[in-house]
Amino acid sequence: MKMNLGPCRLQDLLDKNNVSLEYLASQLAYKRERIQDFIDNTRVMPLKTAISIADTLGCSVNDLYELIPVPVPVPELT
Repeated sequence: MKMNLGPCRLQDLLDKNNVSLEYLASQLAYKRERIQDFIDNTRVMPLKTAISIADTLGCSVNDLYELIPVPVPVPELT
């Protein structure tokens, strides 16, 4: 099934795991602003970054964004 990315859930995951944005940034050797851009949905995480963040937080890559299913039209049978 095709999916679109909805809002980033990173802030919720940080809160749930009691992890600060600064800690996550330091663990990944990223600037705090880059992580904030993901949270603010002004930048989409590259796959490698998403994998690293998920590993650091102990979650699935799929947990990082709300996933919105895209309906696929069913072809008409003739």
